[in-house]
Amino acid sequence: MYTLGINAAFHDSAACLVKDGQLVAAAEDERFTHIKHGKRPIPFAAYELPYHAINYCLQSAGIRLHQVDHFAYSFDPYLLMPAGTGEEAEINLPLFPAGKEMPEKWLSPWDPLFLQAIANAPGQLTDGYPHHLQPNFRDAVINRRDQWHYLEHHLCHAASAFLPSPYEEAAVLTIDGRGEKATTTFSTGAQHSLTRISQVNMPHSLGLLYERITTHLGFLHSSDEYKVMALASYGKPVYVQVLRDIIALSDNGSYQIADIPLEEILGPQRKKTDPFLAMHFDIAHSMQAVLQESVLQLASWLKRETGSDNLCFAGGVALNCVLNATLRDAGIFRNIWVQPAAGDAGTALGAALWADARLRQRTSKDFVMDHAYWGPAYTDAEIEQFLQWTKTPYRKLDNIAEEAASLLAQDKIIGWFQGRMEFGPRALGSRSILASPLHADMQARLNEVKDREDFRPVAPVVTEEAAAEWFEGADYSPFMLFVYRVKEDKKALIPAVTHVDGTARIQTVNREQHPLYHELLQAFEKKTGVPVLINTSFNTLGKPIVCTPRDALECFWSSPFDALVIGSFLIEK
Repeated sequence: MYTLGINAAFHDSAACLVKDGQLVAAAEDERFTHIKHGKRPIPFAAYELPYHAINYCLQSAGIRLHQVDHFAYSFDPYLLMPAGTGEEAEINLPLFPAGKEMPEKWLSPWDPLFLQAIANAPGQLTDGYPHHLQPNFRDAVINRRDQWHYLEHHLCHAASAFLPSPYEEAAVLTIDGRGEKATTTFSTGAQHSLTRISQVNMPHSLGLLYERITTHLGFLHSSDEYKVMALASYGKPVYVQVLRDIIALSDNGSYQIADIPLEEILGPQRKKTDPFLAMHFDIAHSMQAVLQESVLQLASWLKRETGSDNLCFAGGVALNCVLNATLRDAGIFRNIWVQPAAGDAGTALGAALWADARLRQRTSKDFVMDHAYWGPAYTDAEIEQFLQWTKTPYRKLDNIAEEAASLLAQDKIIGWFQGRMEFGPRALGSRSILASPLHADMQARLNEVKDREDFRPVAPVVTEEAAAEWFEGADYSPFMLFVYRVKEDKKALIPAVTHVDGTARIQTVNREQHPLYHELLQAFEKKTGVPVLINTSFNTLGKPIVCTPRDALECFWSSPFDALVIGSFLIEK
């Protein structure tokens, strides 16, 4: 049975295909459209389905759309529609903002258009696809009642966290900006089931508060929150009490956030072009600290309610790796597993896995997500054909890992394009830019290559077997979702990846996950004594991570880095 999971409601539109409980393919639409986070202006192609990601999933399985048995969409518009409107009723919502007559439950004048677009998604899927994708989409007819399943947004987040986790049972925490109504949910998972314990609803949202701080600091909300996390390391807790005062946490897993304009308590909003001042560092630091305190209290309550030793975590807030490390170090739960695509892209996976489990009436778990390599791959023949067509000078490598390691040991910056693309926001060694961590100036060089802010750290990748020798308490961390302290005796050896607070957001790699990537690290260690490389995403400012050989070549020739190792081929400037 094929089940197609779709996310297209807010941002990070994505598709996942599951066959009989096993993930076949997963990808975000931005990698094909080159529109980061899939964010189009609202009046133009708003809430567009991830046609290109869906097409890729179908190609991976060798099927067409009409061969998909079930469709699972990770948002239920009927939870927000006016009373008396149901999935079987005729949809009769206004096409344009409702203005003064807008029902109180709609928080935005765009909600009617938003809900109508989602409720009409089955028709869009079969009729609105781009013409060049027609071969895989034509002839499909979707019976909405039998085949199309609208699933609650937070249920899909929770399913993405628990169902592919390594645990048979777990407490499940979801925190994001918002779903239909929920902003924070607490659940328990057992085998293939999830039970909701409680939830926090709009307008109270830790995720949206963090987004508001992101905007206040001059960044893009729902996009640049990781910049606030990085900026926080440079500040002091000057505004901690001010932010604490607007969050009213209870002892039963609920909270409320006061609707106070941030400029009243934090001063004027920073404009994008303004310089960073000490107050901006302090605001970021304080918000990060208060987020961590709040989530620790919520997690403690969830532990008391469930008694579980295991925590599964998803939602956009779960991409905050400093928070994740704080949760880990607090010891509230013995084990923590975070969905690598914890943002909204991951709800496509959760929707597909949940629908598959329910429809096939599964009683035991049969899939564990131990890597994130679910996107497109290209053979050497396909890559070489493209290089020849573009008249790009290249050389075929006899030993990819050995020769790439030699370049890295010479302080060259290389693009690394190998195997299936990663699913989720992190580059994990398939679509990466790699460099040596041995010299402190490499961080600044990479930030210049990618046109990033100076305060942004770069992350290390390390062989799993050597991780504990270089980072305190490190063992298995394949998704770059936790920070660890760099060991004191190692800081001088890898200064480029040691953040100002002494931590690093690490990725560990073993031979089973990515054999060539692991071999490269071993080759670099033989040359330098260090089993660590810098790994940053293969993209430049405002662009998604590269997907195709064409994307990789365009990024390479338009960016000041030194070499591209693409499949078995080397291109140098």
